[in-house]
Amino acid sequence: MGKNYEIERKFLVEFPDVSLLDIKRRIAIVQTYLKSGSNGSQRRVRSVDENGSVKYTYTEKIFLTHVTREENESEISGEMYHQLLAERRGDCPPVEKVRYCFDYEGQLFEMDKYPFSDKLAIMELELSSPEQAIDFPDKVRVIKEVSDDPRYSNAALAAAGAFPEQQIGE
Repeated sequence: MGKNYEIERKFLVEFPDVSLLDIKRRIAIVQTYLKSGSNGSQRRVRSVDENGSVKYTYTEKIFLTHVTREENESEISGEMYHQLLAERRGDCPPVEKVRYCFDYEGQLFEMDKYPFSDKLAIMELELSSPEQAIDFPDKVRVIKEVSDDPRYSNAALAAAGAFPEQQIGE
């Protein structure tokens, strides 16, 4: 398997009226974290439901910087998915989210909405370089960048069951 590098920036946003966006895909995701790999990699499995068609993936990530990581992902069978669930981390509940994929000015954004918040979401954009300029959608209010804040990782959000802003009574 060749090395795949992912450069991604993440932003905390106000969840917009999605009817105003050019939504290409709406995907229900259940993401379960597994015990770390022998090389310290983060491992996970996903059940991905798009229009009633369910696929399963296995991913291993090695974090190089806060925006760059080596990522290897492959599709797996339902049987393999259920076998791997036995290796799940006890300290991290599965992450449930709905991902909205939409285009804006030639950029493909992914916005994840979690069941614990109607007001906030995480919006991500994969980049060709860490310095790439981003043209933000005018229908989405960006609150702040959270690429290097571990409190906004999927694992941390699932464990807390809330965004950090909700934990301080906002």
